[in-house]
Amino acid sequence: MPDVLSAPLVVEFPFTRSLGPVQSAFLTGLRERTVLGVRADDGTVLVPPVEYDPVTANELGDLVEVAPTGTVTTWAWNPSPRRDQPLDTPFAWVLVRLDGAGTALLHALDAPGPDAVRTGMRVRIRWAATRTGAITDIACFEPYEGEPGPSEPAPHTGEFTDPVTGIVAPARLDYVHTPGRAQSAYIKALEERRTVGERCPSCRKVYVPPRGACPTCGVATAEQVEVGPRGTVTTFCIVNIKAKNLDIEVPYVYAHIALDGADLALHGRIAGIPYDQVRMGLRVEPVWSEGARHVDHYRPTGEPDADYDTYKELV
Repeated sequence: MPDVLSAPLVVEFPFTRSLGPVQSAFLTGLRERTVLGVRADDGTVLVPPVEYDPVTANELGDLVEVAPTGTVTTWAWNPSPRRDQPLDTPFAWVLVRLDGAGTALLHALDAPGPDAVRTGMRVRIRWAATRTGAITDIACFEPYEGEPGPSEPAPHTGEFTDPVTGIVAPARLDYVHTPGRAQSAYIKALEERRTVGERCPSCRKVYVPPRGACPTCGVATAEQVEVGPRGTVTTFCIVNIKAKNLDIEVPYVYAHIALDGADLALHGRIAGIPYDQVRMGLRVEPVWSEGARHVDHYRPTGEPDADYDTYKELV
C-alpha cells in the first residue's frame, strides 16, 4: 500500500452582503456604542436582532435598546487563539444575555484563566477604540461587578446618521487534507506524468480520479488502470471573469475531458486553440507543468473529432 499523503490547505474569500433595515440598525448601533435588539411576536427581545420571527416567520421591526452589561449563560475556554480571532491571548468564548435581552450573544471574554470564568458571572462590553459598524466593534466582554442595566429595554427608532448598508466579511478555513489511499496513488502517478484510475470489480467502470470505492455500485476498488494521456472534450464553458491571483488571461475555456480508457470525465483548462474554436468532441492531450507535478492544461492533438456516440454517456 502506498504512503497516504496529507497537506495543509486554506480556503479563503471575502463574503460581501447587503444589509436590511434591522441588521443595518444593529451594526450601525454598534458603531455608536449602542446595542439594539428586536422584539419578537411573543415579546422576547432577540439580540442579535433578526428580520423575521423564528417561530411565526412574521417580519420584525420593533427595535429596542438593551444594556451593554449582561450575564454569562455558558462558556468554553480557548487556550490557543487562532488568526483573526477577537483576542491574541487565551480567552473564553461566552454566550451573554445582555440586560433587557431574552437571548444570548456569542463573543469573547477577556479573563486571566478558565478558573476566572463561570456561568452566571456578570460582564460588560469592552468597545473597540476604532469602530466601523461591525460585530468587531465589540472588542470583547470583560468581568463587571457594577449595577445591572435596566431590565426593560427602551424603544429605539433604529435611525442613525450615515447608516451601514453593507459589509465585507473575510471567510477563511485552514485544514489538513488527507486524500486517502486511492487518491494518494493518483497524485503520485501524476509526478511520473501518468494518470491512473481504479476499476470497479462489479460494473467494470474505470473512475478517474479514483475514489477508493465505486460511486455507482458502492463496492471497494483496488485494481489500478492507467488511462490517457489523450482524451476527448465532452462539454465546456468559456470563462470571462478573471480570478484573483490566477495568471490566466480571459476569456479561456474550462472543459470536462474524458481520457481514453476512463469512464468518468475530469476537468481541465484548454489552451493552444482560440477559445471560440473549442468544441465537444475535440481531441486533446496534456501539457505538464514545470516539474511534472500536475497537468497545466490540455491542447488539441490534431486528430479528427471524436464521434458523439463514443462519449455521449460521459457528457
